[in-house]
Amino acid sequence: MENILAPFRGLLKIKDLRNRLIFTAIIIAVIRFVAHIPAPGVDLSSLRNIFDQSAFLSLLDVFSGGTLGNFSIMALGLNPYINASIIIQMLGMVIPQLEELQKEGDYGRQKINQYTRLLTVPLCFMQAIGILFLLSRQGLVTTSNPLQLASIVFTLSAGTGLMVWLGEQLNDYGLGNGISLLIFVGIISRLPVTAVQMFTTTDQSKFIQYGIFAAASLAVIYAIVRTSEATREVPIQSARRGSTSYTSAVKNHLPLRLNQAGVIPIIFAVSFMMVPGLLARVLSGVQQPQLAQIATNLSNSLNPNGGLYNLLYFVLVVAFTYFYTAVVFNPEKIAKDLRQSGSFIPGVRPGPDTVKYLNFVLSRITLIGAFFLGLVAVMPAIVSGITGVTSLAIGGTGVLIVVSVVLEILKSINSQLYMHHYEKFLT
Repeated sequence: MENILAPFRGLLKIKDLRNRLIFTAIIIAVIRFVAHIPAPGVDLSSLRNIFDQSAFLSLLDVFSGGTLGNFSIMALGLNPYINASIIIQMLGMVIPQLEELQKEGDYGRQKINQYTRLLTVPLCFMQAIGILFLLSRQGLVTTSNPLQLASIVFTLSAGTGLMVWLGEQLNDYGLGNGISLLIFVGIISRLPVTAVQMFTTTDQSKFIQYGIFAAASLAVIYAIVRTSEATREVPIQSARRGSTSYTSAVKNHLPLRLNQAGVIPIIFAVSFMMVPGLLARVLSGVQQPQLAQIATNLSNSLNPNGGLYNLLYFVLVVAFTYFYTAVVFNPEKIAKDLRQSGSFIPGVRPGPDTVKYLNFVLSRITLIGAFFLGLVAVMPAIVSGITGVTSLAIGGTGVLIVVSVVLEILKSINSQLYMHHYEKFLT
């Protein structure tokens, strides 16, 4: 218990961490306040009824923090930014210039973030127009004036731009990753509403099923924590010259996390899975019967509680885990740093052999981490099918993101505490 409470005590004692905590709280309060400002031109009562009847739209609403169901000025959420990030990361695999930027440290990261923000702008307009078209097909848009429709599109795009900017401010002056933290806040803000709806509309005979579901959720949370903290320690040996003429071998280790990518593959996979469902709903209202039928069948097949959806979801989580691990972990740089510091892996020659060995070890542990992450992602749907509890099936991905973000924030706090203690020691 002492180890758990230590970071929170440090938040209050250290001025820099206390200021970061206050700044984070202010940004979260601003986000939640703006999230309740509705955009004009939509029948909100009819919109909420449609969202309550659709599992796919409910999933969209959960990850927007309720802003889409209320048609807030932040109704698009961070989806355009996340999609832009996915596109830029994929282009980095085929465009040499972007690949070089990914290897250039802080400068390259700043340029990639700039390109991501620029790409976010047209994606905001495209998604805003798509949502507006979808709502107009449902008869929920209360205006047909082109200027008013254009103002709605610009308002939604500006809301996403504000969220991205606030997320970047959290990166610089707050606690943890700003984008992940905003998604975390959006999910957490929906939990009280979901809990109240569940207990007010649930038959007492289903409390046993809910108990089983809750126990399974706790087991999943425990497994997520254990997996997130698991590492593969690669032995490192370096030569250190002592006070005499001989050198002594210093043994250390290089920790490789079982899940190097963290929560990013989940966010990427969810954003990717939302695209075909949203596209199918837009096309289901077209005049051509054949295209409308195909769109309707696609929408039914990609129900969040369906088998096809969860299979694709599992595959995407595994694929994005491998993809993002390759982006964030560079074996060539690790091998170069080891060689320059006079360190080496016992039994492995420095240089290309070290790169090959690190790739081999990383591919094996990433396989385990990716399959576990994919299994945990679809586990709530499996448990929901067994227990018959469907109202919480969409919370599985939310549990993953919430637990991962909490662990990420705790690690950020601990790193700040270590830096503070080192600074005191040096001064």
